[in-house]
Amino acid sequence: MASSEELHKRRGAAVARGVGSVIPSYVDRAGGGTITDVDGREWIDFAAGIAVTNVGNSAPRVVEAVKAQVERFTHTCFMVAPYESYVAVCEQLNALTPGNFEKRSALFNSGAEAVENAVKIARHATGRPAVVVFDHAYHGRTNLTMALTAKNMPYKHRFGPFAGEIYRVPMSYPLRDGGLSGADAAARAIEMVEKQVGAENVAALLIEPIQGEGGFVVPAEGFLPALRTWATAAGVVFIADEIQTGFCRTGDWFACQHEGVEPDLITLAKGIAGGLPLAAVTGRADLMDAVHVGGLGGTYGGNPIACAAALAAIETMHELDLAAAARRIESVMGARLRAIAERDPRVAEVRGRGAMLAVELVQPGTLIPDPAATAAVSAACHAAGLLTLTCGTYGNVLRFLPPLVISDDDLARGLDILDAAFG
Repeated sequence: MASSEELHKRRGAAVARGVGSVIPSYVDRAGGGTITDVDGREWIDFAAGIAVTNVGNSAPRVVEAVKAQVERFTHTCFMVAPYESYVAVCEQLNALTPGNFEKRSALFNSGAEAVENAVKIARHATGRPAVVVFDHAYHGRTNLTMALTAKNMPYKHRFGPFAGEIYRVPMSYPLRDGGLSGADAAARAIEMVEKQVGAENVAALLIEPIQGEGGFVVPAEGFLPALRTWATAAGVVFIADEIQTGFCRTGDWFACQHEGVEPDLITLAKGIAGGLPLAAVTGRADLMDAVHVGGLGGTYGGNPIACAAALAAIETMHELDLAAAARRIESVMGARLRAIAERDPRVAEVRGRGAMLAVELVQPGTLIPDPAATAAVSAACHAAGLLTLTCGTYGNVLRFLPPLVISDDDLARGLDILDAAFG
């Protein structure tokens, strides 16, 4: 087997430079809460493939389901010759997502594709053009989703022009809002929409219940319900982007459930299928069914192997009660992160829910972002064998996304490395 150094040389001659990686090591195998590279080095995994392997890498039920499906058939295209597993995944999503109303689902390949289709559905159903998004938002890398995304580098720089009729309003960001309540932050955003866009022109309001790439920003209590109430009154489709927060990650099946918010449409991906590419839009039947036959789809959308994996992953989440596992991770990790914050003045805030936690680093005594310190702590973690990620509009947030099946021992070892890295 080639070494990581040899593979890195081959990569330089074969892979486009624009595709980056967090660490220079190349994976041989992974499972539970660890990754082992081709050189035999073990990494404790606080990334989970960016919140994808919630059930762990190569989860037993997922492996069995994938093997069985591969032996039967690998692809027919659901739009050509349909199959049961696509229908079964949609049934599961309709039952699991928030809201007691009648629902429909459609399956796609990636989170960005799900977001694009949610916008298509909202525009088609309402006959309106405008889409409202928020500061610090991240929704994908396609042309439309780059327009929806707030951050220029590395996601948007010199890739324009972008899709039009996208309007950005302020997010509730408690650390940087000067104590603004959720209700007042929502009123600020709504006033901007009504004055600068016109509610009657808005097809959809699109929001991450907890922002992901934007910095794991948890809005102040009341912010999401107030937006939901306004959207209903204005005839605006409320779309919750739960691509990173979904499937038990935040201590419930979906982050919207923490405040009882029921979105009209919800976009899903990442944790849905144990590492296989699958995404979905689930929502109100009247909205989802408003689109003409043939208006939704894609060659690989709802691939049978990915559907089999999703059904097995969802079964695993139920069986192991991974929402409760996320809450247990929060209790352990949150306490350790707060202890770091108490002694390190660079940590302005510890935030998040469940196994989606973060610390924001600043210059001590200020709210000036400190991306250099953030990068240094993350690099120290990598050097010691802990895989961590950074994020945030200012590049000053360390985010932690361990697999929900991580062992107590691996979690503790990872937190010891993190603690030492701050030191």
